[in-house]
Amino acid sequence: MANTEGGKLWGGRFLGDTDPMMEKFNASIAYDQRMWNADIRGSKAYVKALEKAKLVTSDEMNQISHGLDQELISAPAGKLHTGRSRNDQVVTDMRLWLRDAITTLTDDALQLMSTMVERAAAEIDVLFPGYTHMQRAQPIRWSHWILSHAVALSRDVDRLLEIKKRVNVLPLGSGAIAGTPFDIDRELLMRELGFDGISLNSMDATGQRDFVAEFLFWASLCLTHLSKMAEDLMLYSTKEFSFVSLSDAYSTGSSLMPQKKNADSLELIRSKAGRVFGNCAGFMMTLKGLPSTYNKDLQEDKEAMFDCYDTVHAVLQVTTGVMSTLKINPGVMKAALSPDMLATDLAYYLVRKGVPFREAHGISGKAVFAAESKNIALNQLTLEDLSAVSPLFGGDVSSVWDYRSSVEQYSAPGGTAKSSVAVQVEQLRDWLQKRTQ
Repeated sequence: MANTEGGKLWGGRFLGDTDPMMEKFNASIAYDQRMWNADIRGSKAYVKALEKAKLVTSDEMNQISHGLDQELISAPAGKLHTGRSRNDQVVTDMRLWLRDAITTLTDDALQLMSTMVERAAAEIDVLFPGYTHMQRAQPIRWSHWILSHAVALSRDVDRLLEIKKRVNVLPLGSGAIAGTPFDIDRELLMRELGFDGISLNSMDATGQRDFVAEFLFWASLCLTHLSKMAEDLMLYSTKEFSFVSLSDAYSTGSSLMPQKKNADSLELIRSKAGRVFGNCAGFMMTLKGLPSTYNKDLQEDKEAMFDCYDTVHAVLQVTTGVMSTLKINPGVMKAALSPDMLATDLAYYLVRKGVPFREAHGISGKAVFAAESKNIALNQLTLEDLSAVSPLFGGDVSSVWDYRSSVEQYSAPGGTAKSSVAVQVEQLRDWLQKRTQ
């Protein structure tokens, strides 16, 4: 007669051994083991609920708890699974693990933001070209560029903390699908494990992975922001720009070309975004075809969750290193500013003389065309040249050709004037202080 699968909790129903290939295909312990600490915490809380429900004695509870502390299985441990399914056990472990992971990632992101904000404060007087469509657009402060990415990270932190609220809901006590038939005190479990609330519906509690999908999307969006910043810095670090120089600690060389200094840290930050996107898209495809409640397909949740955490954790730390050691070349940045970037200022000059902006824009465009036709810089047009375009141009138009004056006019909240950028720095410092208390 064939052996039964009596070693498994579900083995009584089955005759014969599981095919070794199926055993390997079905197994998840290789990655589930990352949640060992969460699993022990959940089990220690659950045995207290069992004791309160008089399903184990106080002595049995103590033996089980001691065994969990020592990672030893005592005889009463067979009662630990009373009323508990792997379905609610594992999803509880996941929520506990992810809650801790979110705390770590939040700290990582706050450290990166702090590094960026303090760098912006220290280098607030540096001007360089701002770009749209990869074309020189307007003069801005280097600090304004840094803070644009810090603000994006602040949204990432806020989103992550919102997700944490939805992660921190207790599913334990839901059983496999229908709930628990025993007098399990779920309020006790919630308090013991530090959850903020209890799942409302047992079918939903064990069968949904919204919290994982949200985390994967969050990771995708966060790395989208960091990839964008990395792409900018890669361009700025090329010989063609030479705005910044990466520390040797975050660069590598070429196996063939001795002169090369490659921004591999930035390239890998950019590439990791694609990895995380793949995890998110793949898991969403897994979810979309599932019927209600738990299905083994959901075993795919943990590898995606773990990999996204590992990836974002590494990227945030490396990005902090890059931003804290980066060297800028203010002279090169200033030299890259060009008079054509002040064409909008020329239009604003006319607006201040009462010309509607649409008309002023057209006049400024004609001035740009005139300079291009003469193959000279915009600021080299004479007053006679400009007067031929519009009689409103006077001798005071020379004041337009000053880059620092240009940035200083953008003093409204959010702008690139020194006063505005300084306010942004202080607001972000306050924001950071509130989230690190």
